[in-house]
Amino acid sequence: MTNTVLETGKSSFQSAADQLPSTSGIVLHSPVLYDFTVWLAFLGKENLFREKVLNVGRVATGEFVLDVGCGTGTLAIAAKKRVGTAGIVHGVDASIEMLATAKKKATKAGVEVFFKSGVAEALPFPDRQFNVVLSTVMLHHLPQKARLQCAKEIRRVLQPDGRVLVVDFEGFSDQKRSILSHFHRPHGHVRAQDLADAGLNAVNRMKLHILTRRHWMFLTAFCLLIVVHLLAFAICCHIPAYRVRFL
Repeated sequence: MTNTVLETGKSSFQSAADQLPSTSGIVLHSPVLYDFTVWLAFLGKENLFREKVLNVGRVATGEFVLDVGCGTGTLAIAAKKRVGTAGIVHGVDASIEMLATAKKKATKAGVEVFFKSGVAEALPFPDRQFNVVLSTVMLHHLPQKARLQCAKEIRRVLQPDGRVLVVDFEGFSDQKRSILSHFHRPHGHVRAQDLADAGLNAVNRMKLHILTRRHWMFLTAFCLLIVVHLLAFAICCHIPAYRVRFL
């Protein structure tokens, strides 16, 4: 397999996407915005987060790994470095734009990862193929019914003794309402019961902490600074002395 996207009027990803079943979930189409958002959210510590995910998932040499909702491929590439040449890593996503960027990243990293167009509700893989299935910050993009179907698909492609690692936003109890909970409400959250309903038994649950309180304070201040600059720019644009006119 090469890491080149063939062009025949349409890319190979575009041709595959034309034949995809529809998804009721949210599909992201801007890899640049996605990568910037991730970088901003983790203050440049995305690689640390990915490594921690792989450690928790106990991804080992020679295993077959699937990343569902792989985005721009950072986790799948890191997983491939873990499993080595004896292992195989697949990444699946409904966004052809994300997959194109993921393939470029894999080429740059010098690793072979198989990226494929597909939707989470109908994974394009045979039964019992993978030792490990990963899903990071993706399931909350799916409505309840599609989330259950995705969990069933993950169970289908997983080997009997396989492992699933889901990292996502968890719901807040009434006692823990906060600004963050209101921010995630329109996005949705994932409950352990959502996976249990599909026959996936939770053997371990934990919270992944990457950023400290100081980092969150810095991130908040940075965002406020951007807002202030945008407001200042907007005000200046409405003052005649600052207008620039092109004749």
